[in-house]
Amino acid sequence: MIITILLFLIKVRKVSSFYRNLLLLFYIFNIQNQGMTMFKFVDIHTHNINSTNQYAIINLKLNDAQDRLDLSKHEYFSIGIHPWDVHRVESEMIQMLEKLAFNRKIIAIGECGLDKYSVATFEAQMEVFEKQIIISENTQKPIIVHCVGYFNELINLKKTLKPSQAWIIHGFRGKPELAKQLIMSGFYISYGEKLNIQSVKITPLENLCIETDESSVPIQEIYKNIATIKFCNFQDLGTSSTLFEFNEC
Repeated sequence: MIITILLFLIKVRKVSSFYRNLLLLFYIFNIQNQGMTMFKFVDIHTHNINSTNQYAIINLKLNDAQDRLDLSKHEYFSIGIHPWDVHRVESEMIQMLEKLAFNRKIIAIGECGLDKYSVATFEAQMEVFEKQIIISENTQKPIIVHCVGYFNELINLKKTLKPSQAWIIHGFRGKPELAKQLIMSGFYISYGEKLNIQSVKITPLENLCIETDESSVPIQEIYKNIATIKFCNFQDLGTSSTLFEFNEC
């Protein structure tokens, strides 16, 4: 209604050029705000269990996931076994993960992957990671990948397995050379508050996701920062909304 009135006043010839320009600016401001309201600011990975962002994908720990899923009014979660926790994994935990992964509120698997600083051996990490890749494929849900120091192994694994689901490198801060390798291998790259500007610049919009992870910076601000780096509108940063099943009424 407000937009319609503004358009009418802008077109009225009796309105002076000064006020017409003022109304035009107000009109543009309202359009932008309307876009901000309608746009899905998808946060593909956050540890903020109390996030008020409707489109935040909250990462759950396996040990309290069922309670969180049952009690929380929030709709979207991810679940997985972090490489730092691999040394604690027992077969029952994998079975529990397989069961929980089919919950309608779980829309991504992870974070999971490979980390050179984990106390678990590389072989143990790879075994647990591959089991979670199978769960991702069986549930048809994207996988949120945590990778530190094993990018060559990760790229080779993806080439070997040829997964149908999206693999998203979360919290990427690496150099543009590595970003190019990942993009060429079909990965999506997710950026947060802390990032490598040059890597963001060379990442195609269709491969780019955005997250808060453990940051307290609002997801909207991170979107605005990345839009500035990319010389685009925040509305152009909508790849994440196409990767996940947001079960809206």
